[in-house]
Amino acid sequence: MDLCVTIKGVSILLQTGLGILGNTLVLLAYTQVVYSECRLQPVDIILCHLAFVDLMLLFTRGVPQTMTAFGLRDLLNDPGCKVVIYAYRVTRALSVCITCMLSVFQAVTIAPAGGPCLSWLKARLPRLILHTIAGLWLFNMTVCFAAPFLSIAPRNGTVPAFTLNLGFCHVDFRDRLSYKINGVIVSTRDFAFVGLMLWSSGYILLLLHRHSRQVRSIRRSNPGAETRAAKTVVTLVVLYAVFFGIDNMIWIYMLTVDKVSPVVADTRIFFSSCYASLSPFFIISSNKKVKSKLVCVAADQEQPSVDTQDSNDKT
Repeated sequence: MDLCVTIKGVSILLQTGLGILGNTLVLLAYTQVVYSECRLQPVDIILCHLAFVDLMLLFTRGVPQTMTAFGLRDLLNDPGCKVVIYAYRVTRALSVCITCMLSVFQAVTIAPAGGPCLSWLKARLPRLILHTIAGLWLFNMTVCFAAPFLSIAPRNGTVPAFTLNLGFCHVDFRDRLSYKINGVIVSTRDFAFVGLMLWSSGYILLLLHRHSRQVRSIRRSNPGAETRAAKTVVTLVVLYAVFFGIDNMIWIYMLTVDKVSPVVADTRIFFSSCYASLSPFFIISSNKKVKSKLVCVAADQEQPSVDTQDSNDKT
């Protein structure tokens, strides 16, 4: 196997494997939270849903991409491609939408008390979480409705122009107009949500700066739970914005050329999944609730072996 192909396959394999592991751990931790506390806080609901969406994104893009990178062919037929590509498009869109939702929710939560409209929103926002998530699902399922009609299994021979060659599937846009219209719609949606999340994150940073100035004279002042959560949200937004910027710069370049180099397409594929792979580990490291539940699970798994050793010593 060629060295470049091996490096590509190993890179995607590690990215996909670590991402699936991290998101599964986050979901496992929140399962323990539900079992012990019988409910989730609003931020926990959003983070749990983000982990689920990113997990599905990696399964529908990372897994088949890894198998293709190692030389496996004819993984999916036409119906299989339509299902996988549609699921990937929807989960990718939801990843940016849920991250934006998380940023806006945290900005409203830590905002100082204002007029009656803000007070009304702050009081009802937790009850709107599930309705908002359901609305985002319906919105993105509608926007991505064209993906199944354009997705086909790879055919023998050359790849036609205006076709996204994913290796395991092709997305055939037929002509330049439909190719560019699709690119404009996807980019406009993504930039709108990224712009909103950056605005809300900037507002969070402003509030945190004001708060730090107010408590600067107090020694050893420990940040509250809302402050820690706000910092976590801002870091997640920055992480997404970096990978989103790289992904979309490559995507805009791809819209300007008729035939895209495989190296360019592979680079975009890698960066488009980086956020889904790295974000769960940041959630685990920064979220005390998630970390404590995972530690408890690990301790419970080690306890039987310790008890067995003690009984052997007594014998």
